[in-house]
Amino acid sequence: MKALRVAMIGICAALYAVIGRLTDLGITVGGVAFWPAAVIPAVFSVLFGPWVGGAGAAIGIFIRDMLFHGDALLSLSAGVTANFTGFLILGYIARTNLNWKRIGTGATIGGATIITGLLLPTVLLPAETQAYTGLSSINSTILFIATVIVSILIITAVARFWPEWRNYGVASVTGLGIGSAIIAIVVWAYSQVFFSPQGYFKAPIPISLIPIIFTWTFATEIPFILLLGPPIIKACRRAFPSITRKG
Repeated sequence: MKALRVAMIGICAALYAVIGRLTDLGITVGGVAFWPAAVIPAVFSVLFGPWVGGAGAAIGIFIRDMLFHGDALLSLSAGVTANFTGFLILGYIARTNLNWKRIGTGATIGGATIITGLLLPTVLLPAETQAYTGLSSINSTILFIATVIVSILIITAVARFWPEWRNYGVASVTGLGIGSAIIAIVVWAYSQVFFSPQGYFKAPIPISLIPIIFTWTFATEIPFILLLGPPIIKACRRAFPSITRKG
């Protein structure tokens, strides 16, 4: 089993790096790329366990970053950390029998804390937000809150209409949400220290951009994870019944 997991980590990493680089379209916001390939480690986390998905995503994003911008320290501090944590959590929750009352309480408290923390820079620095993003602080706040509300609705819809995938829905939103928050905060912090005319960041990113980076990262990845993940997982289980977990 250990040999299988090591092999799956390698396959996950290779697919994540190559497909990710081929599908990012060269589009970035705040240094973060458009990333439909996020569905790959999500699938591996569910099928082979959270450590497989987390490690595969961490290695794969590092390889991709070296092909894209070549800044190893940026990749290790932001991309590797966020991907490993996010997909580890996704795999763990997706493979756990959830207590929905505890989930509701925890999500309410944790979500309110995270939302408040991420929104404060945008609300308190409206001029800076407008200058960098072209959006007023009000519009940026609305965009962020709308993303959170849509996430809650997605979880509710999945739990209602596809009950067999409700754990996966909660896991996807939670794991990606935490990973997106790590990326947004770390990328901002990194740009404050490591910027130069020759570097990846030509100037420090304003703190008010943190919610925008979070929203961009989350909103451009969650549709692919939720829409493509279940049919891929189903197809893999039908083709290889041995990888289906009992219960």
